[in-house]
Amino acid sequence: IYKSTDAGTTWTKISTPSSGFPTGEGVGRIGLAVFDDNIVYAVHDNQFRREKSKEKKEKQSGLTKDDFKSLSKEQFLKLNDKELNEFLKTNNFHEKYRAANVKQMVRSNAVQPADLALYLEDANSMLFDTPVIGAEVYRSNDGGKTWSKQNEDYIDDLFYSYGYYFAQITVDPNNVDAIYLAGVPIIASKDGGKTYTSINGDNVHADHHALWINPKLPGHLINGNDGGVNTSYDDGKNWFKNNSPTVGQFYAIAVDNEKPYNIYGGLQDNGVWMGPHNAEENSEWQQTGQYPWKSILGGDGMQVEIDDRNANIVYTGYQFGNYFRIDLEKDQRNYIQPKHELGEAPYRFNWQTPILLSPHNQDILYMGSNKMHRSLNKGDTWETISADLTQGGKQGNVAYGTLTTISESTYKFGLLYTGSDDGLIQRTDNGGGSWITVSNNLPQNLWVSRVIASKHNENRVYATLNGYRSDDFTPYVFVSDDKGSTWKNISNNIPTSAVNVVVEDPENENLLFVGTDNGLYVSLDRGTTWQSFQNGMPYVAIHDLVIQQDAKHLVVGTHGRSIYTANIAALQNLTSEVQNKALHVYALENIKHSSRWGNSWSTWSKPRTPGLDITFYSDSDDVYEAKIISSDDIVVSETEIIADKGLNVLSYDVAFSKIGKMNYLKKHKTVLKQADNGSTYLPKGTYTVEIKGNGTVEKATFDIE
Repeated sequence: IYKSTDAGTTWTKISTPSSGFPTGEGVGRIGLAVFDDNIVYAVHDNQFRREKSKEKKEKQSGLTKDDFKSLSKEQFLKLNDKELNEFLKTNNFHEKYRAANVKQMVRSNAVQPADLALYLEDANSMLFDTPVIGAEVYRSNDGGKTWSKQNEDYIDDLFYSYGYYFAQITVDPNNVDAIYLAGVPIIASKDGGKTYTSINGDNVHADHHALWINPKLPGHLINGNDGGVNTSYDDGKNWFKNNSPTVGQFYAIAVDNEKPYNIYGGLQDNGVWMGPHNAEENSEWQQTGQYPWKSILGGDGMQVEIDDRNANIVYTGYQFGNYFRIDLEKDQRNYIQPKHELGEAPYRFNWQTPILLSPHNQDILYMGSNKMHRSLNKGDTWETISADLTQGGKQGNVAYGTLTTISESTYKFGLLYTGSDDGLIQRTDNGGGSWITVSNNLPQNLWVSRVIASKHNENRVYATLNGYRSDDFTPYVFVSDDKGSTWKNISNNIPTSAVNVVVEDPENENLLFVGTDNGLYVSLDRGTTWQSFQNGMPYVAIHDLVIQQDAKHLVVGTHGRSIYTANIAALQNLTSEVQNKALHVYALENIKHSSRWGNSWSTWSKPRTPGLDITFYSDSDDVYEAKIISSDDIVVSETEIIADKGLNVLSYDVAFSKIGKMNYLKKHKTVLKQADNGSTYLPKGTYTVEIKGNGTVEKATFDIE
């Protein structure tokens, strides 16, 4: 802990050995709360190991994982077979690992007794099982000169060894003894940190990171957590949610081929959700009780794959490779994580473990740990088809030296690429029979955020690298036309920002999209140049992109502002031929006539109104005349539009202009009824859109059916 008394010009370290605050290798993350000049609180994630309890505990019935860490070979072989089998079954060891088999493996020195404990240790268990002191609270009454520990007992079930993620302490500005600790739950103390109670109410998500205490209204708290924002007016006895802005943090998204298609997404600490892409964003569901989006799994939501033969079969999971095959129709889940062999080191699974259904056969599923795994039967059984495809792993807070991305070429079964969090891209041409490293000519030791085999060229592959974890915010986007033997940097004019994803359009090989930590970019020339593609979307981290081919939608998963969709049909057709024209008007879709256009059932409700978006390309900034002409050459509406170079949209309300209506009635002896909103809408028929300017005229027709 450092202190400054000159507004930060100079600093003095005050957590010294004589101060009473912990020092040395075990000091973890520290959070501070200042009450006044003298009284300061600190919450400390103490990483020193706990002393083993001297109290005699009742002996646990049955064997435990830790028992095997100290057993000799001779002691292990003397274990009761029934008791050993009970342990193996309870801990979900594979069927082939039963007492007789395992004892034979130990007898022949194929495995050691400690391997049974190792078999059960993964990234999650290694965190939870660490016997550290954990959260503790210190108080200084003399401006930090001396500190005294407040809590007499361990503050358990607060950090769960995720202390690096928390360590927030807050003190009530009106009560020096009222403090709050933010962790997995949020807990409060009214005696200066000696004892605590949970104020994690029914309506409050876990994982707390911010707390504001109203200095003028006792009991008024605003709490920021992994589920959004909650407010209390009675000091945490009751809370309500303040999640009216759309603030979802999506790691990954996917789409199916249903009509309407559904979007699936894994969210940071909010599970996996799915919903129809055309669900309207409104709060009516709070009255009807029918929210269009459904939660299908908890935890930190991860990658999603959907069987394209049956959209009820979904593969997804939570952190560190805990994946399931879910049958939505039957409401069934099957746990499908590959398991290492007894005696092997446990697999290292990335926080966001990559999975992929083979485009050649939807029974074949790939999953990456530090190795590549393949199932030929939907995840029921697995074979490992590689050695370690990373640089071997390093110690850290979470698993490292893991695969982060997988892609299989649509041209050839078994032509696979993997990318790792430590900078390696590997390729196999024979379904894992042999692998070669293809990233030696790329920047080294970065996080491979995406590798994508092209759908337009068997030899083409795209890759993005991400260096923000090393304070490197350079945009790294590369393409290879020889399966990774050589690479070309195509990041060019993308502004400085870490790149998370690249996606190639399935129809137009020149059309690429890139998602960075600061926004979305599009290239019309296969990466030679890039343009911002925000168009009203906030500048927020883009973590995933997917294209729904039938709808021609780009679906954008953001880490902060949920999901956006964009119709990219016009971009897909923005070919070099179109760009070489002075003006190009895109084909129009027909619309259905309705007698309710412009009318409403009540004076107080908004009328339903139609619309037609007329998209056109201009090779320069210009002013165009636009006319809507009936099948018998009457100009029913006209306007001017100031166009930018590029794509433009003229939104037409499908109504007559005053002059257009007059001219139409001169020729047609009919009644044109004015709607409640004052507009007169076009009757059924065929109409032509004519856009003139830039030395040319272009036309397109549409029907009102």
